[in-house]
Amino acid sequence: MPRKARSKDPFAIYHVMCRSISECLLFVCNEDKDYYLLLLKRYLKKYHCSLYAYCLMDNHLHLQIDPKGFDISTFMHSVNTAYVRYYNKKYNRHGHLFQDRFQSRILSTDEYNLAVSAYIHNNPHDIQKYSGHEETYEYSSYGIYLGIMPDRYNLIETRFIRGLFGLRSGRSFRKRYREFVKSRLCNHENEEVQILKPMDIEYEYVSGRSVIIREKPVDDVISYISGRLKVHGPTSLKTKARRQLTDYRAFTAYVLRVLCNLSYKEICKHIINITITSCSRLCSRGFELVNCSDKHLRIFNELAEAA
Repeated sequence: MPRKARSKDPFAIYHVMCRSISECLLFVCNEDKDYYLLLLKRYLKKYHCSLYAYCLMDNHLHLQIDPKGFDISTFMHSVNTAYVRYYNKKYNRHGHLFQDRFQSRILSTDEYNLAVSAYIHNNPHDIQKYSGHEETYEYSSYGIYLGIMPDRYNLIETRFIRGLFGLRSGRSFRKRYREFVKSRLCNHENEEVQILKPMDIEYEYVSGRSVIIREKPVDDVISYISGRLKVHGPTSLKTKARRQLTDYRAFTAYVLRVLCNLSYKEICKHIINITITSCSRLCSRGFELVNCSDKHLRIFNELAEAA
């Protein structure tokens, strides 16, 4: 029997949950959790997504993630596949680590986003050491919101949740947010129950959240890049790669991946004479160009901001 298709919305924020198979811990030690956070950092930056909350427990994890129009399945597959490679090599094992595919729910309202934020941050409640002091759990973003923990990997975008409270003062927000999260503890075991419970907060939506249009016409994107880089686009993408054109092909591949939501296989139809593996490497090179070259970053931003 086929699996039910995952609910997706290009404008959605998601609550994502991943769990390990029963015989394995997802994170054996803190070093594993740190590695997963570093992977999140890399792919959030690579695919231009935002993270509003996280909590890594020993056998599962929760994320409140805003793909900003990027495909949530592609994002999570990238992160989790890279983590499984690390995990299997480190612990000399092979095979699956995650229990089935990741779970995701679309957060369709501001109330739902607030409730899930509290639900994620209350996860350490069942650990005796942290019960009543959930904000001190090191591998949760709760302490970052309260200003008592550093955001060591610069992962969390707090503006969205803060905007839902409409409080200008950081001190007022931290006090109100702590009260709000604690008020949801009685239902921390079930996010859906939390949604049914009346929200005890008044707020004015001022988050300024933005979404990138990721379904840009491929031919238009290629034409724009080739014009800005002064390269003959179609010929350069469809002939055997020359050294001086490698950066152009890499940058184009990366933009098609991030701003057109193309798979590696689909990109190979536009940049021929490459395998899916080499396409992945090209996209990684394109990502490096955006990070180290002002010219490529400027072109990327122009395309991302285009309607």
